[in-house]
Amino acid sequence: MGDVPLIRPFRALRPAPGRAAEVAAPPYDVVSSEEARRLAHGKPWSFLRISKPEINLPPGTDAKAPEVYAKGAEHLARMIDGGVLKRDPDPCYYVYRMKTGARVQTGIAAAGSIAAYRNNRIRRHELTHPDKEDDRARQIEALGAQTGPVFAAHRADGEVAEVVAGAVDQSPAIDISAGDGVDHALWVVADKAEIDRLSRAFEAMNAIYIADGHHRSAAAARVAAARQSANPAHRGDESYNSFLIVSFPDNEVRILDYNRVVRDLGGIGVESFLDKVSQAFTVEASAGPARPAKAGEFGLYVDGHWYRLALPGDLPAADDPAARLDVSLLAERLLHPVLGIGDPRTDTRVECIGGGRGLRELERLVDGGDWSAAFALHPTSIGELMAVADAGAVMPPKSTWFEPKLADGLLSLVLD
Repeated sequence: MGDVPLIRPFRALRPAPGRAAEVAAPPYDVVSSEEARRLAHGKPWSFLRISKPEINLPPGTDAKAPEVYAKGAEHLARMIDGGVLKRDPDPCYYVYRMKTGARVQTGIAAAGSIAAYRNNRIRRHELTHPDKEDDRARQIEALGAQTGPVFAAHRADGEVAEVVAGAVDQSPAIDISAGDGVDHALWVVADKAEIDRLSRAFEAMNAIYIADGHHRSAAAARVAAARQSANPAHRGDESYNSFLIVSFPDNEVRILDYNRVVRDLGGIGVESFLDKVSQAFTVEASAGPARPAKAGEFGLYVDGHWYRLALPGDLPAADDPAARLDVSLLAERLLHPVLGIGDPRTDTRVECIGGGRGLRELERLVDGGDWSAAFALHPTSIGELMAVADAGAVMPPKSTWFEPKLADGLLSLVLD
């Protein structure tokens, strides 16, 4: 449907047989430097030494110093030279499965087209921060590879599902437990007929959607533009024209709630606060944690008590999908008018808490005294995310929390 393929097979750099458990690591952006240092202790081949390379240098080292990126490249070269990581000789697709208990989601790992990203066939829904883009671009250039896969989603497709089903009937190339309750498995799709089948199936799609990884994809696009400008023999099929993605069918993607805590009540007491809230919401006391049952409902924890909030009347019109999101409604009808909280990206009075930590975590934070109130939100749906992206709109920051997370180190895309 486009001038360039939406996705391509690629020659993955991945752990040699039997080495994946030594290599696999949590994504770079979900662990702090201190956590990464602890997790990689005694593990010379942990991919955290590449994705969080400051842990190879003395504590206190600036994580964005040039020597940090160079140290990551040094460790990547060491893992390749030592045979811990090997690159496939021919372009392939990869079936990537994550399993948590009885819950399974299985996607296709591929090289996503940067041209398709630029012309909005690979669609985004978030703004990015220049400093975070700079960090990822420097990391990609230092390594000569993209090592953090972008989590993407596509509308469920029968042809893709058939290829996946055929692949997972075989023995996986990788099958490990990450130690956090998530099992990661990988199958190589090397058969040319199956590769062509997947390429055709994705090419028939209108779009695929970035779910998690907007900074990684934006940084990859910047690196591609720089390399194209510097290459007088640029053809368009070089691997730097792509970025590493794993795309899952929308009916398997799991989005958790992304809740909020606020530091203070804007100088008013609890009773006055609840009175102001009741002017925009119906407020009902709850005997226990008030988990929202549907969109337009919110849980509020303040002063040791839970309340269930509901918006009366109709939600904003369907032609404004971003305004209909619960994160937008909470900000526009409560956080800003009642508490005076502005842009959640910059206002230090509000913090976002991933739903994987549960509502008891909200209680703990408020009861600890550092935060005055917490709000539980209904999860954004994948359909809402796609609607926002299709409309060319932008979701508020930290609207979605995806679990489980893709592992770093199982697949990397080398830039030729």
